[in-house]
Amino acid sequence: MTPKKIQKLLDDVAAGTLSPDEAMTTLQHLPFEDVGDTLVDHHRVLRQKMPEVVFGQKKTTAQLLEILGAMHRHQTNTLITRLSPEKAGPLIDAYPQGEYDDLAQTFCLLVHEPVLRTGTVVVACAGTSDLSVAREATVTVELNGYQVLELKDVGVAGLHRLLAHRETLQQADVVIVIAGMEGALPSVIGGLVSAPVIAVPTSVGYGASFGGLAALLGMLNSCASGVTVVNIDNGFGAAVAACRILNQRGDHE
Repeated sequence: MTPKKIQKLLDDVAAGTLSPDEAMTTLQHLPFEDVGDTLVDHHRVLRQKMPEVVFGQKKTTAQLLEILGAMHRHQTNTLITRLSPEKAGPLIDAYPQGEYDDLAQTFCLLVHEPVLRTGTVVVACAGTSDLSVAREATVTVELNGYQVLELKDVGVAGLHRLLAHRETLQQADVVIVIAGMEGALPSVIGGLVSAPVIAVPTSVGYGASFGGLAALLGMLNSCASGVTVVNIDNGFGAAVAACRILNQRGDHE
């Protein structure tokens, strides 16, 4: 339920083409809907300008179908993250128009095309092993209507690969930088651009990387001023942060 849809609902009531009872039926599940194990937050798009996103990990297939059904009934674009291929199968069977990205492990069900907004996010990925996290970020940003430019395999082990894309980096309104190992790439990019830089440590690396903790600490100690850091493997969180930054520019519904 977006502000535009609520305005149309009020206009229809005022014009007499929709009865107050019919409008009340439409609004009865605001601000949330109880579907059993979950309270689906239909009001979030009004508060945050983006709908609720479903974290698929640890949820059962039945729970996911209940949530998806509630959001689809309310004509809300839906994104499910951390969705295993095993759980994705029944969702695709129920909603064949949905799209499952096996690299990002996301499921998107669109009832309308995302409103295109002005703003470019560069998603820079240090290595091929980080691509799943990068893809999660890309899917999330695109669902919110912003353009994404992807830079793949541009880690510091071959710095010339990154420098070949300086022109692309300069186009960015926000840069999301994804890296494992020692997590040095955000510091390098943070020294090259004026745009906000959001760093994502990944759980990629040998034993002393401690499942991404070494990259996380390295990014938190970045010598490039103003680099923001999200949780390990949290491409989704970085993407939402980027969209919130861009939403403040006022180019949205």
